[in-house]
Amino acid sequence: MIPRRRFLQAAAATAAVTSLPALTPTPALAAGREREGTITDLGPASVTSPLGNAEFVGDVLYLGSRGLAPNVVGAWDLGQDKVTAHFDITSGVGIWAMCKVGTDVYVGTHSRSDLYRIDTLTGTTTKVAEYPDPYIWTMASSPDGKVYLGTSQPGRVVEYDPATGASRDLGQPAPGESYVRSIQADDTHVYAGVGSNAHLVAIDRRTGDKRELLPAEVADRDWVSSMSISATHIAGGMNSLGELIVLEKTNPAAYQVVKATAPGEKYVVSVLIHDGWVYFAGRPSGTFYRYRIEDGTYEVLGVPFPEAQTVRILEHGGRIYGVQEPGVFVYDPATGGIEYVSHVAKGFKAAPEEPMSVHSDGERVYVGGKGGCDVHDLASGEVTRLPIPGEPKTIMTANGITYLGVYTQAALYSHRAGDAEAELLLRTGHNQDRPKDLCHDRATGLIVMSTQPEPGHQNGALDVYDPRSGRLDTYRPVVERQTVFALTARLGTVYLGTSTQEGLGSPPVTSTARLAAFDLRRREVTWEAEPVAGATSITSLKHTALALYGITGDGVLFEFDPRRRKVTRTLKVCDRGGDLVLSGTKAYTSDEDAVYKVDLIAFTARKIVDGLASDWFGGGSRITIDPSRKALYGLKGRNLIRIAI
Repeated sequence: MIPRRRFLQAAAATAAVTSLPALTPTPALAAGREREGTITDLGPASVTSPLGNAEFVGDVLYLGSRGLAPNVVGAWDLGQDKVTAHFDITSGVGIWAMCKVGTDVYVGTHSRSDLYRIDTLTGTTTKVAEYPDPYIWTMASSPDGKVYLGTSQPGRVVEYDPATGASRDLGQPAPGESYVRSIQADDTHVYAGVGSNAHLVAIDRRTGDKRELLPAEVADRDWVSSMSISATHIAGGMNSLGELIVLEKTNPAAYQVVKATAPGEKYVVSVLIHDGWVYFAGRPSGTFYRYRIEDGTYEVLGVPFPEAQTVRILEHGGRIYGVQEPGVFVYDPATGGIEYVSHVAKGFKAAPEEPMSVHSDGERVYVGGKGGCDVHDLASGEVTRLPIPGEPKTIMTANGITYLGVYTQAALYSHRAGDAEAELLLRTGHNQDRPKDLCHDRATGLIVMSTQPEPGHQNGALDVYDPRSGRLDTYRPVVERQTVFALTARLGTVYLGTSTQEGLGSPPVTSTARLAAFDLRRREVTWEAEPVAGATSITSLKHTALALYGITGDGVLFEFDPRRRKVTRTLKVCDRGGDLVLSGTKAYTSDEDAVYKVDLIAFTARKIVDGLASDWFGGGSRITIDPSRKALYGLKGRNLIRIAI
């Protein structure tokens, strides 16, 4: 097995060499004041090649990407040991779903949901269908060559017939549930794994009749999020206790529940039944396991790449291939050995992705994406990759240490400039998975992170971390039936801006976003208010000595007096609110296309740049301010830009 540090360094170096232009020190950093709104292009913001799924046809492993533009399927020819071709997938933001019918590979995208066929004999790619669902999560083919898709939202099953090009809606396996996250098919049935309340449903392919297979013992789980079938058995990975269920097709009452034993394991993310064994992978640990159906033998095979998600497990030539975001591991049952392979080193395309976060510590800019951050050195123009297992959603620096809130697992990492890796400080737990904001309170020295619950769960949380002692205290709920999206801290109080959205897929039960104050010494909410009627989210929050300033999801800026607990002024700035930053009596915010300057005295706004067409993951916009208060950093397309202020 390749040591993790050496593999990370090799993969990052390969991506940088093959993908990044040589950058010279930017003139934007020269002495003197620039004209407001001057843009300096710093090159691709984040270059990566995360994988979302894969499929074998003969001796070629077809690997699908996520987050590139366009996304691609790369053909890794095992005989030549290199990627010999790429096939562009021109819609959607990523490939989660792949299957094969004969020598054709089918690819399903998300946001938007389109179905493509790659003819591996001719090398042609054709879009064959499109669907209104936001996500195609999972696909499988039946022995007679039909393709079955699991979608959200809502969670439904669709049959596509390659012979006719027709699609048939098989409906919702579990009405009211938002996600079909795993799917398999045999001669007679389609098997659908459902969340965010777990179901395992058999659908008769001829009649459409549905039958619940999940035993009552595990009916309270969150998901059946991964699945594999054999002629006799079904194996499903369940969240969020890190369990595998194995049951007989003809007698679902004959089942076993197998616990993934790595400490803290929550998810079984990929499953394969092969040669009497069930191979499965866990998360967050990244551990690889197997279980023998006949006699219950259970083995921990190793950790191919710590904390990486395994998106697919496949068998070829007697060996087991585990496809992960950063690469592919290969397990040989004959020897017990595990080899790790960088797909980028084999020739897979690395390209600019849709970033998720941006932050400047004054000397460098961190751009968060899938599997880590690209770190841009502002003096030299050099770009290095900081690998992190997950997606940095929010970043800040305090006392010389940069903190990163990482999805999934609502994890908090720290990084010191110059270190090759970030350090895991904590995982929140409490059914939280998506960090939303970070702040530092100078009066108490505490770091505060807000998090969104896992899909289908209620109540976001507030995490209070003491970097001196390492102690974590988590408060859930903090604002009842809402998620805290925005934070700012002053003199021992952290102010909270919320969203009515709880876990994804859960309809909001409250109508208006709130502003609240949380006393860090007493550890309690001292007051709440609803600053803007009808607003469903407060996307960013900042403060001065006298006032709080927040912006809503629909672009309304508000000024709030915390002593009188009263909104003093509002201003419609744009149609979609993003980040808000302050510099003296000026504030800056952005939408996808423009950056706005707000005069906090006159309470007026104007554009200072437009035409950005910023391509952030999930839409919206992000900006950060340089500590010098002379520049902002954001995106133009997928390139990092510096904007003089």
